[in-house]
Amino acid sequence: MTFPKTAYILLWFPKPSETFIFREVVNLSRMGLPLKVFALYGELTSKLSPEMAAMSSQVTRLGIPYLKRVVSDLAYWWRRDRAKVTRLFRTIPVRRWRSLEVGGENIWAFFCGFHLARLFEEQGIEHIHSPWANGPATAAWVASTLTGIPFSFDGRAVDIYPPDGALKEKIRDSVLVRTNTKCNVDYLSRFTNGDSAKIRMVYNGYPLTDFSQAPVRMKPPLRILSLGRFARFKGYDVLLQAARILEDQGLDFHLTMAGDGLGGIELKWLRWRLGLAHRVTFPGYVTHDRVSELFRSSDVFVMPSIIHSTGERDGIPNVVMEALLHQVPVIATNLPAVTEVIRDGDTGLVVPPGNPEALAEAIRRMTADREAAVEMARRGNVLILDQFDPERNHRRILELYEEAIHGHQHIGERVPQR
Repeated sequence: MTFPKTAYILLWFPKPSETFIFREVVNLSRMGLPLKVFALYGELTSKLSPEMAAMSSQVTRLGIPYLKRVVSDLAYWWRRDRAKVTRLFRTIPVRRWRSLEVGGENIWAFFCGFHLARLFEEQGIEHIHSPWANGPATAAWVASTLTGIPFSFDGRAVDIYPPDGALKEKIRDSVLVRTNTKCNVDYLSRFTNGDSAKIRMVYNGYPLTDFSQAPVRMKPPLRILSLGRFARFKGYDVLLQAARILEDQGLDFHLTMAGDGLGGIELKWLRWRLGLAHRVTFPGYVTHDRVSELFRSSDVFVMPSIIHSTGERDGIPNVVMEALLHQVPVIATNLPAVTEVIRDGDTGLVVPPGNPEALAEAIRRMTADREAAVEMARRGNVLILDQFDPERNHRRILELYEEAIHGHQHIGERVPQR
């Protein structure tokens, strides 16, 4: 099999919270894909695992220094094909975006696409891929439109919920749209005008290599763990409200909420307001190489995700897979993607999102029967090892690239219309 020389476009790389993308890049490179990574922003230097830090120097970054090149890159493509540039400027820069942050990211990515297009031609890139459907896919779309190099992208979670102002066109002009949950296939197909065959599902590979089983002692104080980015669609406030209910019911427990993000300030305030300072600990961000320690010292893992009023939501959180890899019992909410892994009463317990009473009851139920909880975690472990095998799934990604790139003609003259 001949693999195309591929460029991956991201905002940041490596990024501590995107270990699944990092592992994909490492494995695809090891499997023989000639792959180069391009980052639209600068370099992240804190909270990187040693393996991530070692790869950081291999990334081509744009960031603030690129501002000095914007005019010259636009001029280059204007001289080369001013009609195409004119039509492009009638798309992203004049779209109405749902927020300043989303609009700013896409406009920056739009201009970065002009520079990346030059780099890709100079370096003989044969395929452009974005692991996200938002800004990075915008840059991939622009670079592909200018050069005719085929592009593909992934649609996962908050990058497609709610859809950005150019998702339909990016899907239209791509040769492949990959998603990592079954529920996203139907959702993304709505934007294809009938060309849904390009929407393909491949689960992520599991994100850890240390699968040592947690003892799950289930002895007081019960050790409850939640882990992730403190984003508004994660539902951590609901978990704190459930903790207050458990405190009132006399359950002896300790809740560890590991992670960081702007939402952490509100969560710590809520902990104080609910009188839970003695029950809840915020250890901050935990580097990837120390995540296993958290799971091995936990009795139950809780993922209280919600669907935010904006439409933002989780896909399948990697931390859910990590918990099951350590055979830690999992409680989650019944979001469509999450229930592909956490099947109520089989591989874990699920509750309605935004319901602290139901969440508290599920925690009591899970921790009251250790044998049943451990058996659910064992079945969940078997499911993860089967469906999220990185060797098989990343090999499938390589096959999709080969099929998509060699099965389609270049799209050089297909410029999106207003």
